[in-house]
Amino acid sequence: MVQCEMCGAETASPKTIKVEGAELDVCDNCADFGTEVKTQQTSSTSTKYSTSSSSSSGNSSTSTGSAGSSGGSRSRRRDMFDDMDEIAPDYDDRIRNARESTGLSQEDLAKELNEKASLISKLEHGDILPSDSVQRKLEKKLDISLTVGSAGADDEEWSGGSSTGSYTLGDVVKRKD
Repeated sequence: MVQCEMCGAETASPKTIKVEGAELDVCDNCADFGTEVKTQQTSSTSTKYSTSSSSSSGNSSTSTGSAGSSGGSRSRRRDMFDDMDEIAPDYDDRIRNARESTGLSQEDLAKELNEKASLISKLEHGDILPSDSVQRKLEKKLDISLTVGSAGADDEEWSGGSSTGSYTLGDVVKRKD
């Protein structure tokens, strides 16, 4: 007998259900709390083994080529944040200086951007970061850039610290003594 992973009752034939992304083996009474998961273990297992055995009995250069490509994937993969620009640390000064150079008050700028004057004030004090839409409006109206470039560029400029071109933990960590 197996114990239900939801209520703890003993059950002879547990059902596998998915509840908020987690797969649980539950009794019949608790099966209504999630959606039943249909498993095809035998067909996927046999397909997996037959594919790997046929490729291994085939051409050995193919298997070494795939091993070489998987070794290359160990480097840091790019994600959506690599292509995004970062807000400049002095964005508040840039907004204030550009606004003052155009001779606009915070209220006038807010009206032209269709935003609240309190938002402009908070941005100029550095209390909040601009949303994407407000950032675009400010950059267009004041003809400024509030970004410092993409994060991926910083990774490319960074070079290794040791003579072999690779970093160790000792190159990065600073000890507290």
